[in-house]
Amino acid sequence: MMAPDYRARVEAASQYLRSQISEFPSTAIVLGTGLDALISSVSVISEIPYVDIPHFPVSTVQSHQGSLVYGTIESQPIILLRGRVHLYEGYDANTVTLPVRALGLCGIKTLVLTNACGAMNPDYKSGDIVLLKDHINMMGHNPLEGPNVDDWGPRFPDMSDPYSSSLRDLVRRAANDARIPIQEGVYVSVVGPNLETRSEYIMLRLLGADVVGMSTVPEVLAARHMGISVIAFSVVTDECSLEDLQPISLDDVLAAAKKASPKLISLIKGVIRLI
Repeated sequence: MMAPDYRARVEAASQYLRSQISEFPSTAIVLGTGLDALISSVSVISEIPYVDIPHFPVSTVQSHQGSLVYGTIESQPIILLRGRVHLYEGYDANTVTLPVRALGLCGIKTLVLTNACGAMNPDYKSGDIVLLKDHINMMGHNPLEGPNVDDWGPRFPDMSDPYSSSLRDLVRRAANDARIPIQEGVYVSVVGPNLETRSEYIMLRLLGADVVGMSTVPEVLAARHMGISVIAFSVVTDECSLEDLQPISLDDVLAAAKKASPKLISLIKGVIRLI
């Protein structure tokens, strides 16, 4: 349920960001678990710690840096969110999506999301990049619950194309140009923080999901509610074999994400050139 002061908190965060960045870019990128290496491709103009932005939630997860970067990639102005917060950290869905809401009020038109995921699809391997084409929300939470802010978007936003088909076309072009193989699949979001049991993986696969993670969908819902176009990339960091499920640690996830980062960086740079 949306807190009574939520709109005021979003507006305060947005006003602060606009006071720090005079010409706000139209594209923002959220960096997920283990995917911070993209910062090396950014010509940084300024960097603002989340703790300095009014009401911005601060991550408690070690692999999420917690700062907003303003700079350029491929000579294009960009906003980069170095890390996100999750429901499993104890934040509600409104707080999780407050950064996206604030960026929406600042005028961004395109949101690029990244995350680390587990793959139930047996054709996916660790290190694969998955372009999301749809999702299933199994979190039991929705940032659109509660009173609707009509200035932000409609009460019943359409979700027939949550991951922009036209932007996905650009991703395919960029992948072809860079000769980077990509998968395309359905993402299912769960709360976490525990990884799934064998039976849960089987259930999620039967529901039609290719990959599973603990983020992204709340941000997609908030962005689409505000009319922001979305594309999202999942990096497969563990293969959830339904026949031979193996234990995995955070270190394993981070190592797999690091290994896949060069491909993801090349792909995102190619897409930025085409947007």
